[in-house]
Amino acid sequence: MDKMRNQAIDDLMKVIAQIDSPEDCYNFFVDLCTVKEIQDMSQRFEAAVMLNDGAKYQDIAASVKTSAATLSRVSRALKYGNGGYEKAIAIYKKEK
Repeated sequence: MDKMRNQAIDDLMKVIAQIDSPEDCYNFFVDLCTVKEIQDMSQRFEAAVMLNDGAKYQDIAASVKTSAATLSRVSRALKYGNGGYEKAIAIYKKEK
């Protein structure tokens, strides 16, 4: 993470953290990202939730329609990452 960290990325993250409504966040990401980028991020998050709940790779791949490589990447991030997925999943589950 430190290799990619710079002032511009810090500024972006600070702004994202302060967006206070789903609608404003949606609008910002639609302006910022391509449709494919947003779809890819949502698939990775959905896969992370399912992995965190103990689902099997083949079930996730079929449900989320993502590759084994993406699932492996998400799984590694869950096991050895910075805790971002775990925090986001906790927020997601609290909101449900």
